[in-house]
Amino acid sequence: MSLKERLADDLKSAMKNKDVIRKNVVQLVRAGVLQVEKDNKVTLDDNGVLEVIAKQLKQRKDSLPDYEKSGRDDLIAGLKAEMDVLMEYLPKQMSEDELAAVIRDTIAEVGASSMKDMGKVMAAVKAKTVGRADGRMINEIAKGLLS
Repeated sequence: MSLKERLADDLKSAMKNKDVIRKNVVQLVRAGVLQVEKDNKVTLDDNGVLEVIAKQLKQRKDSLPDYEKSGRDDLIAGLKAEMDVLMEYLPKQMSEDELAAVIRDTIAEVGASSMKDMGKVMAAVKAKTVGRADGRMINEIAKGLLS
């Protein structure tokens, strides 16, 4: 079953079970996938769908500190529930050690030797770790290894 089919099935079951948060999150993901497909005139495979899900998760993670600063506990709870739903669709996240190993291998593959090669390393690592690692974490580890 592809990720798109799983999203469609989950939307149906969320509507039947009256799970409003899950229904809304799945609808937003499906809308995001459709938007990317229409904009780029492509049909996304599972990796493309994972990128959309990871992007939506990142948006929510970036919003969390703003909600915490303003003391909106009601919105924080909803946001965390949405993040939990999104995490169900992403593969298991890589640990820092696993990610560091992938970055070391990639640095050797692309022949990176300094911070000037950071773009090459980031692009290659992101392609290898779609949906399994956060861009910030990749960036921090790569900077440490290249400097």
